[in-house]
Amino acid sequence: MILGSTGSIGTQAVEVVRQAPHRFDVVGLAAGGGRLDLLVDQACELDVQVVAVADPAKAAELCDRLTARGSAAKVLAGPEGVAELAAWECDVVLNGITGALGLESTLAALRAGRLLALANKESLIVGGPLVREAARPGQIVPVDSEHYALAQCFPRLPADQLTSLAQGNVEARRDQVRRLVVTASGGPFRGRSAADLADVTPEQALAHPTWSMGPVVTVNSATLVNKGLEVIEAHLLFDIPFDRIEVVVHPQSVVHSMVEYVDGSTIAQASPPSMRIPIAYGIAWPDRVAGAAPAIDWTRAHQWTFEPLDHEAFPAVRLACEVGTAGGTAPAVYNAANEEAVAAFLAGRLAFPAILDTVARVVSEHREEVQGGTPRLEDVYEADGWARKRAGELISRQG
Repeated sequence: MILGSTGSIGTQAVEVVRQAPHRFDVVGLAAGGGRLDLLVDQACELDVQVVAVADPAKAAELCDRLTARGSAAKVLAGPEGVAELAAWECDVVLNGITGALGLESTLAALRAGRLLALANKESLIVGGPLVREAARPGQIVPVDSEHYALAQCFPRLPADQLTSLAQGNVEARRDQVRRLVVTASGGPFRGRSAADLADVTPEQALAHPTWSMGPVVTVNSATLVNKGLEVIEAHLLFDIPFDRIEVVVHPQSVVHSMVEYVDGSTIAQASPPSMRIPIAYGIAWPDRVAGAAPAIDWTRAHQWTFEPLDHEAFPAVRLACEVGTAGGTAPAVYNAANEEAVAAFLAGRLAFPAILDTVARVVSEHREEVQGGTPRLEDVYEADGWARKRAGELISRQG
């Protein structure tokens, strides 16, 4: 099952399936509806049983187009249709939906007992306690390149001995781990001071030096919000405290993350910057897909560099750690405010530095009203809605 099939993660997942058709049988696809032609092409090529479109207004057109192409696939509509598809009978659900909209699908897949290949980090971040409550130990295979890497670097135990969410993570061995080291490319503005960022444009922010991603994730990489979200995700997946998770800048994006052990040794996972590797591993777990992406050419010279993150120019990671420590609905507020601010920036209504200023202001106001705790799903949605509204008000004042 591929959720978000017309986005960056989804299209690469289809490429992996296309490359190894004997390995995979895709049961269903879900997408927002903005690229209906592509969704129809995918559904027909893969001969799926069911297709879900999040935009209910596109359901009738989707049904007509599928019928015209000879497809008998069932069509589900709306966010509830996508969540229904996530619980459909299958072995693995790849959640590649962008943003907090992926939460209900994540919960539906977990509650249905599906193995969840998770690329939608936002659903884990905004619904952390809910996702942890729904997931069995080892039920989540992380697809983010950093968390895929971390999972590779932990010692492996049989599945019946796993106690944490992520495959390959062993809670009983956490005392052997000194810290997790999450790498960051530094984005297109690596090396710039805070003052240098005042006048950057959306076009510049979208020009990522090593990765090809969707616009929201690419801007999040430029602000380092994406890395902040990944730190929260690492904490939730691997049960490592925030003070033992560190971000380092690695511009080459070849070492995707590392686990440092108490004896002074460090295990790193390295591969070319291709999402096809973690995607292939996520949908084929526990096996690997031969030739998912080209390997590193070890016969030629390489230079890998590592440098500390400039927290003054890029305060998103420190703010994310504060939010993650606060818990409750604070991560949902952080994520929602950022999504609104990024949309405003891409539309030319907000300056680049104001993205984080807006997020920090909304998070600060939320803390004054709400303390941590275990939220219900309705609490998460209420906090998400409040943060989006408040961020919109702050953005409009700057327009």
